[in-house]
Amino acid sequence: MGANILGSAALFGALIAFGACGRTPSSAEDPKPSPKAEGAPRWTIGMSQCNLGEPWRVQMNRDIEEAAKAHPEIRVVFKDAQNDSLRQRSQIEEYVEAGADLIIVSPKEAAPLTAPVAAAHAAGIPVIVLDRRVLGDAFTCFIGADNKRIGRAAGEWIVRRLGGKGKVVELKGLMTSTPGQDRNSGFREGIRGSALEIVFEADMKWLEPDARREMESALARFPNIDLVYAHNDPGAHGAYLAARAAGREKKILFVGIDGLPHEGQVYVRQGLLEASFEYPTGGREAVETALKILSGETIPKEITLASRVFTRENAASGGEWLKLP
Repeated sequence: MGANILGSAALFGALIAFGACGRTPSSAEDPKPSPKAEGAPRWTIGMSQCNLGEPWRVQMNRDIEEAAKAHPEIRVVFKDAQNDSLRQRSQIEEYVEAGADLIIVSPKEAAPLTAPVAAAHAAGIPVIVLDRRVLGDAFTCFIGADNKRIGRAAGEWIVRRLGGKGKVVELKGLMTSTPGQDRNSGFREGIRGSALEIVFEADMKWLEPDARREMESALARFPNIDLVYAHNDPGAHGAYLAARAAGREKKILFVGIDGLPHEGQVYVRQGLLEASFEYPTGGREAVETALKILSGETIPKEITLASRVFTRENAASGGEWLKLP
């Protein structure tokens, strides 16, 4: 399906060189022979991660790397865009120039990545868009959970937990990204008709230090806060730390999204978060889908991942699957 097997050692060497800057260690760490050499991988996949400042994104790369280890016919080269859309655009262009067989991209923002993704797609290189969307449909496959439905489920859960009323702080992810927008709009749908009041909202750009600073501002302004809804677990944890420093953590509930085993689920079991809604990384599914594409199989345009909610009552038993219509 447009797979372009690299035709020379020079092109392959260029791809490795491009991937050597700002990425996590991977199977592409050391120079290897040309793909035409005996025993070399048949296909090279370029992965562009929008940043590695979020634990969830580090986990996504790990999931991709672990899944790829089972398939010696593929080689994955990782790049870290360091939260810079222009850098990420360049990374996509570099993969195209080097002749990658397939590209996986988890965009920082939708609009700036739309054109380079479309150009790669037009050049016959399959593109899997992972987690965050681009505009339009000029890509091969989108993989991700439904952020709007997860946000709505979180809102409905919070309404039940607070008995339909209370003062809430919303700490948003990057609002120029589609997950931030969807987790916000879904949440607002979920609380519609209740007596919940959003007393403070701020864009913490998915970063725990930013969330902590914003929560400090909220605490200074509002003597009564019942719950914090953060668009990711680092944001919820940052808010918790700010509240603890102010001696108010026992009076406030904290809810986040991501549900990583070593992060959100741990925070829930420790009693720091009241709930964490899972947003699966899709790393394993991206590798599985890439192999199908490269092998010429037909794949769906969109793959929606299932999600769970982890609470103090169910975290030890693996959480509860969300019933998403």
